[in-house]
Amino acid sequence: MVSLRSPSRLPVVGVLAAGRTYRHLLYLLLAIPLGFLYSALFSFGFVFGLLSAVVLVGFVVLLATLLGARIAAGFERWLANRLLGTDLERYDDVPADTDGAVAGVRKYVDAASTWRGVGFLLLKYFVTVIAFVPLVALAFGLPLVLAPLRYPYVATFGESNGEPVTWAIETLPEALLAASVGVIGVLAALHVTNLVAYVCRQMATALLGETTEDEAGPVRESVADDGRDSARSDDGSSGTSDSAGGDDSAPFDDAFIPADAVDPDSDGAPVGDEDRP
Repeated sequence: MVSLRSPSRLPVVGVLAAGRTYRHLLYLLLAIPLGFLYSALFSFGFVFGLLSAVVLVGFVVLLATLLGARIAAGFERWLANRLLGTDLERYDDVPADTDGAVAGVRKYVDAASTWRGVGFLLLKYFVTVIAFVPLVALAFGLPLVLAPLRYPYVATFGESNGEPVTWAIETLPEALLAASVGVIGVLAALHVTNLVAYVCRQMATALLGETTEDEAGPVRESVADDGRDSARSDDGSSGTSDSAGGDDSAPFDDAFIPADAVDPDSDGAPVGDEDRP
């Protein structure tokens, strides 16, 4: 029987057919504007709040920044579940019932999930910087892949010392070479995309929420196995006792034997009428 292998499971080139690759790519595309937005808003909020903490408005700004960070962390958790393949739920570390406005605000400040969210948003800026690498490689590699269909043309790769870096593709061999370089660049960019997405998934799992996997399953199975073993042990012990109680090879039964029917010199065997005095 011939087994058909999924194209997405092929080495190196399978990344082109994997749907998760393009979800990861979309995540990185969204990470660039979101990373700069988080950096601008929360840097301003924390810095301005600390500088103006001598007056009441500074504390208000800091609290608003923390609450905004929680909202942004919730959005990032949703984004990770949709595009990175995680299955996260928000941390349940904020008390539901509090007395007074001060206690209502303090519960968010004391919650560890608030500061985990702040940590994730700070790391998201570095993800934004790294995300430029595969996206730029794709921007340069895709036009080269189409070189055999559009030559002659001049590919531009930026500037160096104020001069543009170009590649004039005028013949078919040059176009085929450019297409080969473009394919290698696209494959490398997609693999780097998956690598960066893997790092982001680990960050989200560690900082944005709890996994919804049922960790009590193995415990319940172990308890069930122990119960079955105990039942088997009980059955075995009861079977042994039954067999022992019902053994017909016992030397004596429970019938009453008169005392004068037992020979004192014997081992307890009954004496017949011919042996009596």
